[in-house]
Amino acid sequence: MIFIAWIAVAQPSCRRGTPSSATVEQESLRRHVETLAVQFHPRDWQHRENLDACADYIAEHFRQAGATVDFEPFTLGGRVYRNVHGRFAVGATPRIVVGAHYDAYDELPGADDNASAVAVLLELATLLGALDSPPPVDLVAYTLEEPPFFGTEQMGSAIHAKSLGDQAGSIRGIIVLEMVGYFSDDWGSQSYPLPLLYVMYPSRGNFISVVSKWDQGEWVKAVKVAMKGTTDLPVYSIRAPAALPGIDFSDHRNYWPHGIPSLMVTDTAFYRNKAYHTAEDTPDRLDYRRMSQVTTAVFAAD
Repeated sequence: MIFIAWIAVAQPSCRRGTPSSATVEQESLRRHVETLAVQFHPRDWQHRENLDACADYIAEHFRQAGATVDFEPFTLGGRVYRNVHGRFAVGATPRIVVGAHYDAYDELPGADDNASAVAVLLELATLLGALDSPPPVDLVAYTLEEPPFFGTEQMGSAIHAKSLGDQAGSIRGIIVLEMVGYFSDDWGSQSYPLPLLYVMYPSRGNFISVVSKWDQGEWVKAVKVAMKGTTDLPVYSIRAPAALPGIDFSDHRNYWPHGIPSLMVTDTAFYRNKAYHTAEDTPDRLDYRRMSQVTTAVFAAD
């Protein structure tokens, strides 16, 4: 029974991508994280000036990479907030969307949550822009993922998902980056919400995970297979009911009601990083070498 559950939940596969020649500068990732977590701190919903600075910083990097850039503004409580889009191969389909939220919880630095993911998003733009013929990819930086907006229609990703409208059929799938910078080789550094998962997955937090709900298995497996083998970073996946704590804990949840395949790439957040939503979530705790590997792996999945 455990074996059958493992097959269904973890979707093991011998297939994998080929080793990638793409290179990502660790110092570039570090610079992006420090810009968001230090220079633009705090970046919660009440500090709109810092959120605007983040949006402009992201947009400028997208432009430098060669993307077509536009903003998706929306008004909440009399204030204007903005998602940022960087588009490659505009007009071509089917498209893949890679997103990450740039706001942080409360007045916390939010280095892993979620400056790490934004840094990877920005370096993905660099890799895509260096190609002679970039694939049809939209990079989206969301605002207002954190409480008090999480789980509401005011999340930036909910606004974006709704805006797709009849374009939803032209989207192959969504990849949301959520906390991708914290890793540990210590035994017991990885925890799980169910005892059974301790049998199925590693006890060391030295891997990246592809996560979504039960009916997203086809998209989950496709992305995992594309990411595996591109670097020596282990890649695992899980599909499970959305009620399992953590399965829907990011922006990917907002695309499910629109019938768009959507998943999360994550270091598993608080199941590994005990600085989650604390003042200790700082840039010096992140593993920029492995973050570069995450970038390369997601680039292969595009």
